[in-house]
Order: sequence, then structure tokens, then C-alpha cells
Amino acid sequence: MSTLDTQSIHAGEPDPRIEGAVSMPVFQTATYTHDDPDDEPRYVRYNNSPNHEALHDKLAALTQTESALVTASGMAAISSALLSVLETGDHLVAPRSLYGGTLALLDDLLPQFGIAHTLVAEDTPEAWAAALQPNTKVLYAESITNPRLEVLDLTGMVDFAEEHALTTVIDNTFASPVNLRPASLGFDVVLHSATKYLGGHSDLAAGVVAGASEHLGDVHQTTKLLGGMLDPRACGLLHRSLKTIGVRVRKQNATARALASALADHDGVERVHHPSLPSHAHHDRARTLLDGFGGMVGLELAPQTDVDPFFDALSLPLRAPSLGGVETLVSQPVHTSHKNVDPAVRQAMGITDRFVRVSVGLEGPDDLTEDFTAALDAGLDG
Repeated sequence: MSTLDTQSIHAGEPDPRIEGAVSMPVFQTATYTHDDPDDEPRYVRYNNSPNHEALHDKLAALTQTESALVTASGMAAISSALLSVLETGDHLVAPRSLYGGTLALLDDLLPQFGIAHTLVAEDTPEAWAAALQPNTKVLYAESITNPRLEVLDLTGMVDFAEEHALTTVIDNTFASPVNLRPASLGFDVVLHSATKYLGGHSDLAAGVVAGASEHLGDVHQTTKLLGGMLDPRACGLLHRSLKTIGVRVRKQNATARALASALADHDGVERVHHPSLPSHAHHDRARTLLDGFGGMVGLELAPQTDVDPFFDALSLPLRAPSLGGVETLVSQPVHTSHKNVDPAVRQAMGITDRFVRVSVGLEGPDDLTEDFTAALDAGLDG
């Protein structure tokens, strides 16, 4: 099976089908009979039910990795992965522009385990080299950063990591496997918040860790000990959702591109962030790396635009955190994803109360454009 659309439907499905069921049944049981003491028992906390195993095989196919593992949330995936590849005395290097939850993990939790980090402002080999310490073990990245939608020099990072014997870990949530498969670039561990594009319907929380089996074995053990397993019903929802990820994300890519282009010249917007725009600092890199530019759009409202009237005038988008669902969502990262980040750090990242993060859904492009245009007009009049 060569295409993602075919793999999303057929990879990992039981053969023969269980009792002839076309859709994967949900095994709503916490434990299973254990007849062979030499085998690891099936137990829901071990993430090894039939629902988990089918998902793992499907996700490994979609991410083009040897193995994959589902977790209870995206943060469970990130924390389990990092606690599996890092130990006391180790050091991690990452870009400054990261998801707020990841920043909190690096700042607040990992230091309790004696794990340090350095955040890098510039995306260059010289900057990475300057951040290196003798105990540096991991180079961490986001494929499309949250929320400013930067596209890092991912191939350069892999080359740098190989030169310095570092393990590469990447959060691929914003790109999804439709737009990028980081393992094909050489990344060791690939993470997803499956709550977003993989789930795609705003009705589940889940995470994914994917990569070589040598890494996934350690991550599996960590999730068992931390209890970050995924419930069988959530497994069933995610299994269902993965079958449509290709058609959903490609539609979101196209609509986001149309929306970004339409709003780029509006007087109510100082700057539109979307990798499809030629004005984007990493447009050429995104064209090379990505199969699609993603369904996220960032809006920096102009000084003359009143923020509250703008939000109040929107009729189609919902004002809510998270992303990747069928409905368009809008949020201010200063109040959601980066609320608990130090204000000085937020300012350095360019995240102000005038920055609006848009997760484009499956509505009609013209309908969304008209709605955002009218709301920006209202902000200017306000």
C-alpha cells in the first residue's frame, strides 16, 4: 500500500476481520484472561488491547516508522518520550518557539529529574552549536511551530544531530502525517497530539509516539509506569477518524491557504502567518519540505483593530482552544496555549494579545472569508 489514503483505511485492520465486523469493534474491558504465564498479559494500562494494537499498526504505516504507540494525550506523548530518552544529568536543546505546555514541561517538571535545557532563538547550525553542552543528548523541534507557524530547517537539524550523536525528537502535530513524515527526513522520535488532526472531530484526547522499535520499547515501559494509556473507546474514535485524515487535512490546507491570501491585504490585519504566503519567512523551505502548508493561520491584528469587536462579530468560528477539528476555532494564545508562559518570553516569541490563532475547519472557503472579513471590518469600526 503506497498512498496515505489507502493506508489510513486498510493498514492495521485485523485479518480476518473480527467476527466479520467491517469496523474495528471496541473491546470495552480492562483485563483479559491470561493462560500463558510466559507472555505479557493483556491489560488496558499496558496499551496492548486489540484496539491499541490495531491503532499502533495503522499509525506506524501513516508515520512511516517501525513502531507507534498511543497515549492519553499529546502531553502524555511528549512527556513519556522525553522521560524515556533523557535521564538525570542530560541536557536538551530546542527552539525558543514551542507550544506552551512543552515549555512548561521543560521549565517546571524536567528540572525536578535533573534534566536541563537550552532554548535557541536562531534557526542556524551556529546557534545550535553554541547551545551544545557536553551532556546534550536530545535535539527537539516542532515541524510547524505553535502558534507562529515557523518552518524550521529540519534537514539541517537532522544533519547536525547526526554529526553530534544527538537523538532527534519532533512534534509533528501541526503538519500531520498528510503534510510531513519526519521519520523520512531522519528524525528518531515523532510525536503527535492526536487530539488535533488525527482525531479531527474535537471529541477525543490522545497522543502518539512513533519511531524505531528501540526507542518505542522504552517509551512503552514509561507509559506503563506513568499510566498514560488510551481508553479503548477513545481508541475506537481515533481508529475511525484516521480513515478520513487525508481528505480532511487536504481540504483544511486549501481553505487555510485561501483564507490567508484573502486576508493578507485587509486593513484590519498587520500580518498574516501561513507558510503558503510568499511573504512568509520560510515559504521556500515549506515548499520543499511539506506536501501541504497546513490548516493553521496566524493573524496579527493591526493597531487600529479593536480585538473584542472582532471576536464578537465572528459567526462561524468558535472561540475555543485546541485545533484540527471539522469546525473552525479561533483563540488568543496569550489566554490559551501560552497563558502560563512568562510574559517576557511570550513577548520575545512575538505572541501578544493581538495575535489570533485560527484552526481552519471544513466550512466553505468563501463563507469563512466573508465571515472573517466582516469581523475585521467590525473591529475597525469598533
